[in-house]
Amino acid sequence: MNYTNTLNWMFSQLPMFQRQGAAAFKKDLTNSLALSKHLNYPESTFKTIHVAGTNGKGSTSHMLASVLQEAGYKVGLYTSPHLKDFRERIKINGKIIKKSEVVDFIKNNKFFFEAHQLSFFEMTVGLAFDCFAKHKVNIAIIEVGLGGRLDSTNIITPEVSVITNIGYDHTQFLGETLPEIAFEKAGIIKSKVPVVIGEYQKEVFPVFEKTAKEKESPLFLAASNDSNTYLSDLKGVYQVHNIKTVVQTIAVLKTKGFVISEKNIQNGLKKVVQNTGLLGRWQVLNEQPKVICDTAHNKEGLQYVLKQLQEEEFDQLHMVIGVVNDKDLKTLLPLFPKNAIYYFCRPNIPRGLDALEFQQQCVKFQLMGEAYSSVEAAYKSALNIAGKNDLIFIGGSTFVVAEVL
Repeated sequence: MNYTNTLNWMFSQLPMFQRQGAAAFKKDLTNSLALSKHLNYPESTFKTIHVAGTNGKGSTSHMLASVLQEAGYKVGLYTSPHLKDFRERIKINGKIIKKSEVVDFIKNNKFFFEAHQLSFFEMTVGLAFDCFAKHKVNIAIIEVGLGGRLDSTNIITPEVSVITNIGYDHTQFLGETLPEIAFEKAGIIKSKVPVVIGEYQKEVFPVFEKTAKEKESPLFLAASNDSNTYLSDLKGVYQVHNIKTVVQTIAVLKTKGFVISEKNIQNGLKKVVQNTGLLGRWQVLNEQPKVICDTAHNKEGLQYVLKQLQEEEFDQLHMVIGVVNDKDLKTLLPLFPKNAIYYFCRPNIPRGLDALEFQQQCVKFQLMGEAYSSVEAAYKSALNIAGKNDLIFIGGSTFVVAEVL
């Protein structure tokens, strides 16, 4: 099996949530625990930080990795989904793993995967843990895939658990109310392991307090920290919350013997993209016309991004937008500006919502524009129409952004 064949085989296994949606969600950790045993418990050989939350967990994970790299640690980073290359999910000191590592892992364990009917996500988590163990990382930042309590990553006992915030996303799996969703995320809180909560939300904070008390876990609220003095190369206004979360998490790590200086924190936050290769967070792709893409794709994430868009200076706003078919458009579409020209497109994955169908939904909210056959066609059209003082925004879905990078 070569790399392409290996990936095709992985993608065709029990459904992958990112591509197919609901059918991929598994309701227990049996397979993850069985794979861990089969691989001889690789996750027990290195320290970890576990990061959950509706928004900001990707940026927070990359910031933490960057700071720890600046402090001289060998750092594993596991995140999802990927934008261009599957191997973006598994990095060591900011470098993606080799294609041969993916191929060999699948080849050596294929019989086990098939016998136990492992999902794409379960295999990928196993690959990450196996790679981090083989490369002898000092610490790995592990981002939760979906939820927390029943996520394939939730077999680790970390140095610290981090929950950035709670919003409405993936409600078909995690619950319809914020406290229900918070309960799922709180599932990563482990006995006597400190937990950092990024943002104070009145409706859900009691859920975290209750779980932390039951688990005898020290609880820290990052939002109460005054760490506005830190700057980051991640430019979204919303990164202020993530920076506070990172600074609080680093403070907890220092109590556990990690040596991290003030300079390490400053440099780590300023060099996130350089140190980790993070893409798609308020990323400027072009000037004249200015083109910005952002992977925000739920109500809370989009509120921040669309607010920041309004603070930009431009003559005309152009929105290249596509979504996946399980989004609650009634709550998302009212957030979008009515004075923009829209270019509707379908991200090229099975879950992508048809561009014409999306256009029809948007018209109900006075969002006007043409539907295009692909993300590329929509983007090209926007570039052709936009004047040099205009602004083009590309987003609505991680998978739309992936196609323009």
